[in-house]
Amino acid sequence: MSASHFRSPASFPRTRLRRNRADAWTRRLVAENRLTVDDLIWPVFVIEGQNQRVPVASMPGVERLTIDLLTEAVAAAGDLGIPCVALFPVVGAEGKSEDAAEAYRPDNLMNRAIRALKAAVPHVGILGDVALDPYTSHGHDGLMRDGYIQNDETVEVLARQALSQADAGVDIVAPSDMMDGRIGLIRDRLDSHGHELVRLCSYAAKYASAFYGPFRDAVNSGGFLKGDKKTYQMNPANTDEALHEVALDLQEGADMVMVKPGLPYLDIIRRVKDTFAVPTFAYHVSGEYAMLRAAAQNGWLDYDSALLETLTGFKRAGCDAILTYGAVDAARRLREG
Repeated sequence: MSASHFRSPASFPRTRLRRNRADAWTRRLVAENRLTVDDLIWPVFVIEGQNQRVPVASMPGVERLTIDLLTEAVAAAGDLGIPCVALFPVVGAEGKSEDAAEAYRPDNLMNRAIRALKAAVPHVGILGDVALDPYTSHGHDGLMRDGYIQNDETVEVLARQALSQADAGVDIVAPSDMMDGRIGLIRDRLDSHGHELVRLCSYAAKYASAFYGPFRDAVNSGGFLKGDKKTYQMNPANTDEALHEVALDLQEGADMVMVKPGLPYLDIIRRVKDTFAVPTFAYHVSGEYAMLRAAAQNGWLDYDSALLETLTGFKRAGCDAILTYGAVDAARRLREG
């Protein structure tokens, strides 16, 4: 029922809405939305080397980990009940090129990490980022010619990248590039190579946002980025366009869709969920997470409480799952009750 047609069935003092807020057990009993550990996907960063952890300065509490330490961290997250991690590689300058060929090399860092995680913690799902920005020398999500990102050439490379991840054992491939037509080609490529059970999560409504800065620091792409990504990521002013993007990706074979960023786009999440009734994810992105951490470090808010309130807001908006750098923190707090 829309707000304009809502009529309360009773009035004060016979109806006192505070009655149901008086005790903790009542508040739990009548809660309309509930956040659980099953809603959480933990984004993690992998680096080359052995027994190394490198903090991300712009994301307090987040570290880049070598594969050996990453498997330990993901195992601990699995023990907390976190069902899935989103894997992102940190690629050095030697792995970057104009054609992003490192993205689909069978033994690249991403694929080695996938194989190691599936061997060590097979009960935790792996969502693999499919995008070229960690691998391009110009920091963009696609191949560039004459200063413009080429759509169809990029889509072919993305399909090769997705297939290489599937061959390594990834559970979900997640194209985050916003090229047109990439979902259909990736689905066809996976199916034709025996990977019909590999799920496809589309970053269907990804906006050209100011909230990605810390992530680009974390994956070593920000310093390489030339220009901006406004010719392929969405205009923050648009909402109907997001529904067109989601509809196309579902028609092409997406199993779940994602809205990114999260907090400034809760209205988009709600519209997507109400319109399509499909598994709908959101990414609580690096800038959103960093703001919570920075405010908490300055004593301006309580981090744990603000994090859980934020994630509950995503659930209220219609999310089935939330990618958040605070997944482990939230899982621990939820376990404590």
